Amino acid sequence: MSAQIHPASLNFLRHSGIVMVGGFTSHFVLRYRRCVPIKATMKAKICAILVLISLPVSVRGQESLWKEMNTRAAKLYQEGRYLEAISATKQGLEIAEKTFGSSHPNVAVSLNNLAELYKTQRNYTDAEPLYTRALAIDEKALGKDHPEVATDLNNLGTLYQAQGKFIEAEHLYTRALAIMGKALGPDHPQVATSFNNLAELFRAQGKYAEAEPLYERALEIDEKALGKDHPDVATVLNNLGALYHGQSKYIEAERMYRRALAIMEKTLGPDQPDIATVLENLADFYRQMGKDAEAERLQKRAADIRSKDR
Repeated sequence: MSAQIHPASLNFLRHSGIVMVGGFTSHFVLRYRRCVPIKATMKAKICAILVLISLPVSVRGQESLWKEMNTRAAKLYQEGRYLEAISATKQGLEIAEKTFGSSHPNVAVSLNNLAELYKTQRNYTDAEPLYTRALAIDEKALGKDHPEVATDLNNLGTLYQAQGKFIEAEHLYTRALAIMGKALGPDHPQVATSFNNLAELFRAQGKYAEAEPLYERALEIDEKALGKDHPDVATVLNNLGALYHGQSKYIEAERMYRRALAIMEKTLGPDQPDIATVLENLADFYRQMGKDAEAERLQKRAADIRSKDR
């Protein structure tokens, strides 16, 4: 009897707006811009413009520099250049703290991004206090039911999940899902992220029956909101493929992996690190099916992509 395969999910890399999110999901959520309310009132818009105008030129310049650093960090992350991304994000955090003050939501964005990068490097010890500080800042500045708080909860949940702290992770994901659904509506892509994250948590525990309908709901939302060829759709397809793979539903698993790979190659290019994850999943799948030549071909391609990450 062959060894059980545990396919890799893409849930920690979801993209939500960028900056990086959120992923796949648990779509990694590297952000440089706060979520904008879906229906801002004219009064709110005018207030925002007045606030921007009232900012000193020096502050506006520093804010532009902060955004530049976050954009650069997002690009470096996408290219798999994690150490350079960490350096750029640290610079962005320093700029944010000096420009906006230590309790400003923009500081929370930088803290979140740095934590995500540390988590990518499996540096969980340094990531956790950054996540918790970002969450505390956003809860105080934006309120406990703000979508950015839900993003913080999701990201901290992915950290706990990676550490095997499933009860803590489920609590955070469930709270994030409730906030997102209430603030953004049931069909928003960030709600799909929360469904995907919760499904990933259940899959990791072997709770396949509980995970499948959550994946399906996430896929339904993303396809409708973003289009069938969006990278976030590929994320959910990969994760759903991993679920089917774990259940020995091989026809369905191959179809999901193949579709995820095609979407990512079309939208992200051939050498994006997330593509390597799907290639590795497919390689494991074909190896288990006895198709060793195809498995080796895919594994070699994944290794070539990974080598560019260093």
